[in-house]
Amino acid sequence: MGTRALRREDFAATVGAEGIVLVDFRAAASGSSRAFAAVVDSAAARHPDVLFAAVDTEAEAQLAADVGVRTAPTLMVFRDGVLVFAEPGWLPGDSVDLLIATVRELDMAAVRATYPDPITGR
Repeated sequence: MGTRALRREDFAATVGAEGIVLVDFRAAASGSSRAFAAVVDSAAARHPDVLFAAVDTEAEAQLAADVGVRTAPTLMVFRDGVLVFAEPGWLPGDSVDLLIATVRELDMAAVRATYPDPITGR
């Protein structure tokens, strides 16, 4: 499936969708972003059921600021519209695979009960 470019206009709808969405906030000028981009692109080939997206933090600086990204790369993972992981820096491929496996196993009813949406309370 590959990694799709994500912009401010479609960010909320994309990460709010059902399923797992992995978002790589990257900057072309960053060597570690370029290295992690290769890891993410490789993981996308191994996990076709996961939506992999990339945000260019230079072109989408306002989006990065809106979601609290201060450095590239930063990885965010959403499941069924809930942010379940967010960390700056990059991970090796086997760690990305383990993260995806862990997110797949989450009991989303328990996650929502423990961490209700601050806006809706649900």
